Order: sequence, then structure tokens, then C-alpha cells
Amino acid sequence: MAGPSRSAAASAAETTRQTAEMVTLPSGASYPKFLEPLTKNEQALLDSYERIKHYEKEAARLKAEEARRRLDEADERYRAKVKERERREGKVGDEEAEMDTEKPSSKEMEMKPEDGAPEGEESGDDEATERRRKRNEEISRLRKDVDERSKREAEKEAARKREEAMRLELMGGPDAKKKEQKVAEGEGGDETKKRKADIAEEGEKDEEEAPTTLKSTLAGPAIKKKRIESNPWDDARPKPSLIGNLDGGTTPLHDFSKTLGMSNASPDGTVLFPDEGQRAWEPPERPADFLDGCLELELDGFDPDGSGNNTLAIKFHAPHESKRFSVNIAGPDHGQYNDILFHFNPRHFQKGGQLILNTRKESMWGNDVSVPLSTLPLMFGVPACTLIVQINDEGFDVFVEGQHCARLEHRTLLPKGKGSLFLQLPSSDDYGNPEDWMAYRVWWGRKPSMVGADLSSVAGVNLYSSVHPRKLFVSGLPKLHSDPEVDLRRAELERAFRKYGGPSGAVSVSVQKGSTFAFVEVASEQQADLALLEMANRYRINKARRTKHEALMEERAAKEALESGGVAKESVDWD
Repeated sequence: MAGPSRSAAASAAETTRQTAEMVTLPSGASYPKFLEPLTKNEQALLDSYERIKHYEKEAARLKAEEARRRLDEADERYRAKVKERERREGKVGDEEAEMDTEKPSSKEMEMKPEDGAPEGEESGDDEATERRRKRNEEISRLRKDVDERSKREAEKEAARKREEAMRLELMGGPDAKKKEQKVAEGEGGDETKKRKADIAEEGEKDEEEAPTTLKSTLAGPAIKKKRIESNPWDDARPKPSLIGNLDGGTTPLHDFSKTLGMSNASPDGTVLFPDEGQRAWEPPERPADFLDGCLELELDGFDPDGSGNNTLAIKFHAPHESKRFSVNIAGPDHGQYNDILFHFNPRHFQKGGQLILNTRKESMWGNDVSVPLSTLPLMFGVPACTLIVQINDEGFDVFVEGQHCARLEHRTLLPKGKGSLFLQLPSSDDYGNPEDWMAYRVWWGRKPSMVGADLSSVAGVNLYSSVHPRKLFVSGLPKLHSDPEVDLRRAELERAFRKYGGPSGAVSVSVQKGSTFAFVEVASEQQADLALLEMANRYRINKARRTKHEALMEERAAKEALESGGVAKESVDWD
């Protein structure tokens, strides 16, 4: 029995040895030796694997060479820039000259190496010469770019000076003549004077020689060069302006129109900014926040009953490339402008240009009133623009260049009694992006209402009752991201306001996905007032505003009830 057992053990050991023995290919692939001989498919698979590995190695090699080449080029460019900078600063003098003299000429580069010179040295010299040539080309290109940039800047500066001279000439200011002469002299005034003198001298010669020419030739009238006449206008007074003569005078950019009556001497108001010696206000280039460098002014003498000051005027300029700017009016207890009664914010490039009016309460913005800038007078890219804000019983009426643009109705109670409001021109938005504009002048006082009789085309004007009698607006809720969250929010509000739903306890709740607010409609106006008192400590709640659709539906219901002899309902259902 021992013989067969030893034979079986030996066979098992041989099998294990063959299984453990592996064949490794150059590509890195390996397989057990006992699988030999391999089939055609197995051999093809191994060949494919070896080919793929070869391609991967070749790709890695080419990638490394490309990276090395890019590094060399970047190093050459950096050295060229450093050398160019040192050349400008005068730090490189004789050393650079010596290097240029030692640089071989093109003929020398083309010459064959001397007999006996090693082939490696010849190739090394060729590589150094090629690197030197590339470096010189890079330096030449950089110099050309710098020269072209300087030329473009000079052309822009010259165009700006010409535009400024033309503007001053049209405005007819007292210094227009002097500035125009300075600009002309700065752009080659000596050549202009010389040219005028030559023409005048030639004209005088022609006048002296004309009689003799006529007598001798008798060939008709002689051609004379036109003499340059001197300026008939007195330099002491400004040049006439066709635009200014339309109303008998011109308005400086930094001042209000005389027809508004908003000067320092006006009896119904005063200029709050600038004081004597101050210049126009501009926000800093890199403000830390919207309070850093902002302009804050106190608007005193305001009275909600209408007997105090009610009109704010701002003369400003916003360049064409400006993205936005804003104006805030707040009460005395604004808390670092966390509570804002009126927010005026034109946004140049948002949705084709939008004017945003809004309020802020406890650092949260309300629903904005949006007006397309295409329907309003230009506020960006014009030399100056006038903004007027009038505060009345309905809200804040906004006028731009005399046009009634929009109204922001009161959403927060104004301060009681006679007191002060506060004007703020922020230096940046809420995200720290600086605002680009300039405020020339600010006036505050009392003026008659500029509101016209027809308000149908004025944005933000609600021609119907502004407050819904039974609808409540609940804000400051967590944002909803899914439909189940919407259902839970609706069920929560229905349970919370059930006792204000009358005998049946039925209340209507409207919740939208992605919102942080909700609408709740209770049984009656009395129940709505009671809910405002009792639920104020649990929710941020106030009366909702009626929409135009709801008002039209109520009018239709009242009309139908009147025709049928019934009683009109207090309001209608809404979604």
C-alpha cells in the first residue's frame, strides 16, 4: 500500500510545481506554463496586450519629451523677459554688447567645422546657436508688442483729448477756449501755427504780385490764396453753443437743471453734497464691504403726514462699462442697513438691462419690482443723469430725467412723527463686487407731487386695493427642494392656522417648490387680524397683497351677484 501512496503524492507534487511555474513575457504579461502550447486566440490576445503596452510606453515617452520641450521654451521666454527688463532699467550695458559681438554671424554658422573637430561639439554649437536665435526672436517680438501697446495708448489718449475739447466747446464753458488750445498744442500745435503762418505769408505775396500779373498777361483774374481770418469771437467770453442757445443757457454736468429749482439758494431745500471744496463721490476700487467708503447723508425734516421734506434728487454719471449701482433709503433704526425702506438698483447687463426696486427687512430682501431699462431713459453711458425720488402716501415714486419710471409701494411702516431718514450710496453689492459710478450732487427738500393722472403704464403701481383682507403672507421659512417637503409644509400650515378657518376649520394654503414663503387664506378679515397677533411669535407673517387677477375676479363676482339679485362674496378662491 505504501508504493501507490508515494506515487500519488509525487504526481500531486509535480502538478503543483507545474501550476506554480509561470511564463513572463517582455510586456509584463504572464501565464502558467502548464497551459502551453497556447491556442491561436490566446497567442493573439497576448500579442495584443504586448502591443498595447508598447504603445503606452511610447506615448509616455513622447509626453515626457513634449513636457521637457515646453519647459525649455518657457525658460527661454522667461530669460528673454528678464533680459529685456534689465535692458530697460539700464542694468545691462557692456555685457550685452560683448555678447552681441561674440555671437557668430549667419555666414559663420553656415561654415563647416574645422577638420578634426569632434562631431559632438559641432552638434552642441548648432543647438546653442539655435537657442540663441530663438531667444533673439522672442526678444524682438516682445519689443514689438511693447511698442505697439504704447502706440495704441497714445492714440487713445489723443482721441480722449479731442473728445474732451469738443465737449467743452459744445458746453461753452469759460475755460473751453484755453483747454482747446492746450489740446491743440499737445497734438502738434507748433506745426499748425507754422502752417498758418506760411499760408498767410503766401497770401500776402500773391496780393502784392497780382497787379503786375494782370498788366503783363491780361489773361483774366489772378487766383489768390484765401487768408486765414482771425477768430471774431472774444476769447474772454465762451463760444456760443447751438444746444445751449435753445433755452438761453447751458447746464453744467455736475448741476441740476434750472427748471427744477434745486440750487443752494432754493427756499424749499438744500444741497447736501458736495460741500465747499468737495469733489464728486466715487466708490473705492477695492472696498472691503458695501459700507467701506460709501456715501451716507442724513435726510432731515421728513414727516410721514406730508408736511415735511419729500423729494430727493441725485445728479450722477454711470460709464457705459458699469455693470450696476444702487441707492438706499433707510429709517433711523436701520441696523447697518439691514432694514431698507427703498432700494434703487439699475443692472446694466442682467436680462438685457433691468431696474430693480426692492425693500430689505432683517437682512432679507423682499419681492422686487423689475422694469426693463429699454423702456426708461438712458442711465449708462451718458455724461450725466438726474434721478428724483418722491416719498408720498402711496410709496416711493421714481423719476429719471423727468419720466415717471416706477413706484415702490410702502411695505414697511415709515417712522412716526417728524424725524430723519438716511441716504446711502453703497460702494459694492452684497457679494463685495465694487460699483462703478459717480455722484455729482445730492439735493433734499420739499416739492409738489410730480405724479401724473394716468398711472396705468407706471411699473409697480397697484390700481387696486393693495392689501388682501383674508390672505396672509408667511416668509422666512426653510427652502423646499422636493414635492414631499411641499406636502409636509402645506400640512403643517393647515394645522397651525386651522382655528382661523371658521366653524369648519378649513384654510387654503399655497406653497411652491423651491420657495421660502407661503400664502394662507383664512375665513374672514377678523380672523386674519387675529392670526397676525397670535402667530407673530411663531412665524414671520403679514398681510398679503392682492393681485390684479384677484381684483378682477372679485369685480366679476360682484357684478354677477348684482345681476342675479344676490350678495357678492367678500373674496374669491385662489390657487
